[in-house]
Amino acid sequence: MSSAAAATPAVRFDTKIVVLLSDDLAAWQELNVTAFLISGIATSAPDLVGEPYRDGDGAEYLPMLRQPVVVMTGDAEVLAAARVRAASRDVTPAVYTRDLFATGHDEANREAVAAVASDALDLVGIAVRGPRNTVDRIVKGARLHG
Repeated sequence: MSSAAAATPAVRFDTKIVVLLSDDLAAWQELNVTAFLISGIATSAPDLVGEPYRDGDGAEYLPMLRQPVVVMTGDAEVLAAARVRAASRDVTPAVYTRDLFATGHDEANREAVAAVASDALDLVGIAVRGPRNTVDRIVKGARLHG
């Protein structure tokens, strides 16, 4: 650990970000779904993304989320319940359905989701950001990825 990292005090965030993945995905699918879902979270509030990074030579790198992301897994029932709980708590989730593996661009993705009723979505991923306790309740029944 660098001396700068060691000197930085721990930060406790008021909000929590969780990506919840279906437990039946291939590794490449988990990565793909996580990337898409986090893009939705990152664009959901202007204060979520920090400043650009710079290395010791002054080279600049893109900014990233300012807080950690917890990745969890669950079965289809856990994902469906998380979507319902998010809606009942006024938390807008990012969703990824199994149909999106067969689409090739954003418009087709949105059309695929729009073609299915909320309760019939074949969710393979959902991401939420909200107050810590609320998010914990939304993802109840999920387990840490690993």
